[in-house]
Order: sequence, then structure tokens, then C-alpha cells
Amino acid sequence: MHRAQWMTILCTAALVASFSAAFGQAQDPRPRPSGSAPNSQAPAAPPSKPGKKIYSHVNDFLIRGTVFTDKALSFPGVQLRIRRAGEKKFRWESYTNSRGEFAVRVPQGSDYEMVVRVKGFAEQTRTIDTRTGGNEESMVFRMQPTAGGKG
Repeated sequence: MHRAQWMTILCTAALVASFSAAFGQAQDPRPRPSGSAPNSQAPAAPPSKPGKKIYSHVNDFLIRGTVFTDKALSFPGVQLRIRRAGEKKFRWESYTNSRGEFAVRVPQGSDYEMVVRVKGFAEQTRTIDTRTGGNEESMVFRMQPTAGGKG
């Protein structure tokens, strides 16, 4: 072999060996002794925020369903507003997706009122009891056009 070919082979082998060593160190789960840590550019872990609470969805109640038009077609973009029974202010708001589906999580243990509305159709209201068994309720709405509305 020519000298240039040998140099190419040796350089390639050295490059592969250095990548293999670096990859092996990155995959090694064992902690390093304090004096042998390589000079890496990896960012340090972000400090945890002391005021931020971790929220668990274990006690949530899932309200999900589908909204249809009066012609039984899925109805995207319908507004859904939810409030606790007896309250005036709505606390949750969502819209149906392109298939007319929705899903909203609320805390268990209360009665809720859900108002479904869209321009040109009659508003519908349903009460949801999250205190009795289960952790979700599936609903179906069929919107009816108002006089002079879409249809």
C-alpha cells in the first residue's frame, strides 16, 4: 500500500476510536470520581422553583364528548364554558376540535354547569355531578338552529 493510503486508514481509525470512547462515556450510567470529570459543555440542571407546586391529576374529573350539528355532522369550533353550580363566573373554557370533540379536566367533588354555544344555534346547558362514582363523563350535544340562524 502507498503511504497516503496508510495515513488515511490510520486517521480514520483514530477518529472512530475517539468517537467510540466519547460515546461510551456518554452512555455510562456510573458516576465519575470528582477528579476525573471531563471538561464538558453540558448545561447544568435548572434550579427548581421553590414557589411552583406540582399538580397531580389523580383527583380530576374528565368531561368529554362530541358536539354535532342538527344534520348530525361534527361541529368544530363550538364554545364550551364550565363553572361550579351556583357561581356566576365561568372558570373553564374550551372549544371543540376539527372533529367536534372536546375534553376538559375539573376537580372532583362539586356539581358543575356546562354551557355550549355557537352563533346561529340555541345555547344548551347541562349539569354534571362529579361527586358520585367514576372519574369521567361522556356527553353528546346536538345543536339546534335558532329562528333565522344557520340551517
